[in-house]
Amino acid sequence: MELVGTAVNRAELRRYLARVADRWELLAAYLGGARIADERGAPPQRERGPEFVVVLVSDAFQGVPWLERVYVAGSLWDGLEMGAPADIHCYTKAEFDRKCATMAAVREAVWHGLDLLATEPV
Repeated sequence: MELVGTAVNRAELRRYLARVADRWELLAAYLGGARIADERGAPPQRERGPEFVVVLVSDAFQGVPWLERVYVAGSLWDGLEMGAPADIHCYTKAEFDRKCATMAAVREAVWHGLDLLATEPV
């Protein structure tokens, strides 16, 4: 299902997940941000924030410096295909549990975004 305008390019999103999963085994992956809020009927007159927020969880991130994780995962994101850049968050399970409690962007992506590893992912 491809929508026009601010719709999320689900085919490219699946390709992005495949590129990430080629490097790290993912325990969880979420997509939030303004484009997801748009699809869910958020009013146009609001503080948009980032168009996309990607939260990736993998214990394979253990020992990999945070900036390196984010750089690599961010370089795999195709902003042209998706229509906007993404704020990328890469955490181990333990880091993810802490960030959900302390970072609104992560919490919003988890609570109100798309679970990208769900049975019917995107």
